[in-house]
Amino acid sequence: MALNTSAEAPLPVGEVSRLIGGWIDRLGAVWVEGQITQLSRRPGAGVVFLTLRDPSYDISIGVTCYRQVFDAVADVVSEGARVVVHAKPEWYAPRGQLSLRAAEIKPVGVGELLARLEQLKKSLAAEGLFAAERKKALPFLPQLVGLVCGRASAAERDVLENARHRWPAVRFEVRNVAVQGVHAVPQVVQAVKELDAMGDVDVIIVARGGGSVEDLLPFSDEQLVRAVAGCRTPVVSAIGHEPDNPLLDHVADLRASTPTDAAKKVVPDVGEEYERVRSLRDRARRCVEALLAREERGLAHALARPSIEDPHRMVDERADHVASLVQRSRRTLGHLLDRADSELTHTHARVVALSPAATLKRGYAVLQKADGHVVRDPGEVEADETLRARVSEGEFPVKVVRVDA
Repeated sequence: MALNTSAEAPLPVGEVSRLIGGWIDRLGAVWVEGQITQLSRRPGAGVVFLTLRDPSYDISIGVTCYRQVFDAVADVVSEGARVVVHAKPEWYAPRGQLSLRAAEIKPVGVGELLARLEQLKKSLAAEGLFAAERKKALPFLPQLVGLVCGRASAAERDVLENARHRWPAVRFEVRNVAVQGVHAVPQVVQAVKELDAMGDVDVIIVARGGGSVEDLLPFSDEQLVRAVAGCRTPVVSAIGHEPDNPLLDHVADLRASTPTDAAKKVVPDVGEEYERVRSLRDRARRCVEALLAREERGLAHALARPSIEDPHRMVDERADHVASLVQRSRRTLGHLLDRADSELTHTHARVVALSPAATLKRGYAVLQKADGHVVRDPGEVEADETLRARVSEGEFPVKVVRVDA
């Protein structure tokens, strides 16, 4: 029910706390899951105090229960254990503090945890967070590697020592965090986000040594999985040993079986790279030498050919042939000219013999009328007609005195 308050008629803090307590008292009992972070069992006390924490959201709440309720699970429950509590919310008005009064406590078994993880795995896979196409390739030679691990842990030592042994010039940006317990998830998420925000970090390694299923639960937390999925920097998961398989392995861009394996996969080995370069250099030299040798053999074979060995030989041979052809042509042309000259001489003799000039030289004359017509018949002329007489040495006019028919 809404309260009628105003600036002129406010409620005292105590009254507000009392009203909140009244509303909470009307709530029924609920089942709550969390991780025990603090446990207080005072000798002789009939009440046990403990604190439940949600690792994903960094929220804690106090829980009280009767000693006989806790003694039922005291052998299997301790600090760090995950439990399910059936409790009724209570409000302590003088302090304004919310707590739970537990009537039953049940430990969360490994089988149940694995079943929940499998269900979460299927849900995240359906969203595409584990898809291969969204995974980013690691750089060949990272200049700065981000490392998220426990403080002074074996995982940190393995990564740093193996990476620097392989490539002494590699640099690390280390974030030491809690890798198990209630503070692990928020600290790991914050460290990953900090390293991802650094522009010069080329790859991020999240490393932890081996442990039980409960110890590795923070690395299957949904909040951490989503944080890694949102990173722009490639992330390498190196959690536990080979059989361990937290959800972080599926969302990371690369899974390493151990922290040592992560160092080997992220940083190239300078000795191996040097040997690879030397091998490629030798291979390139052999290829070049083989190419030169083949070309030298081809050049030597070409030089051994007669046309290359004595290039003037072909010209000389062709020159003799051309000279022979020239001489033959000259002889042939001379013969042709001689024969033509002979034929021309004979033809000229025949022409001279048959020409009118030759006839005139023998004393004959040709009479022509004034129009140049040759007189062949006496009937073609008349008396007193003047004609032109043509002889061998010239011509002269003649006059017809009489025409005898």
